[in-house]
Amino acid sequence: MPELRIPTPHIEAKKGEIAETILLPGDPLRAKFIADNFLEQAKQFNGTRNMLGYTGLYRGKPVSVMGTGMGCPSIGIYSYELIHGYGCKNLIRVGTAGSLQSHVKVRDMVFGMGACTTSNFVRLLGLPGDYAPICSYKLLEKAVEAAKRKGLTYHVGNLLTSDMFYSPGEGPGKGLSWTDMGVLAVEMEAAALYSNAAAAGVHALCIVTISDSDATGEATTAEERQNTFTNMMEVALELA
Repeated sequence: MPELRIPTPHIEAKKGEIAETILLPGDPLRAKFIADNFLEQAKQFNGTRNMLGYTGLYRGKPVSVMGTGMGCPSIGIYSYELIHGYGCKNLIRVGTAGSLQSHVKVRDMVFGMGACTTSNFVRLLGLPGDYAPICSYKLLEKAVEAAKRKGLTYHVGNLLTSDMFYSPGEGPGKGLSWTDMGVLAVEMEAAALYSNAAAAGVHALCIVTISDSDATGEATTAEERQNTFTNMMEVALELA
């Protein structure tokens, strides 16, 4: 696919202002938190639509971070522009998810090896069948190694990328559930990110922290989700 003109319709950065490795939280305020607390010499490169983006140094390496909003259409736009307009090669989503399994606890990390989806985003790519969005093994392997070094609790497996945050749920007599199929957690962006990355031949990984659990009823506050889920940020930065 041809490179996009820059600035793109949604990112006002100039050429060279965004690093090849970029962290992608949904919340732009989480992007600011990462820049303020983990990056040296961080400079803002985007404020269009208040989708904040920054580039700085992490242990001497250039790293960027930018919000993507919620859902496949939003991360689909931003990841496409970052890849085809700004040359990003390693795109790492850092966000939150709801656990679908009793052994996946609140505040645990999940590395999304694959992403089932209820979204039509993948079908709209026009493939002759059903594509299975998966992460970059290169990034997954590095994330697992980093989590082991740090002694962090993590799980590796399937995510569900859903288009609905407030779902009517699964009633009786509707067959198997995602939980039955061993899917670990539900979020809203991984399938689109993985598909865009695969189509462009670049690397992507979704690292999420469990913010609430269908299995136990536990939940965290919005402030906790924005400011305290730092383990996934530290692991993601190790991938630069």
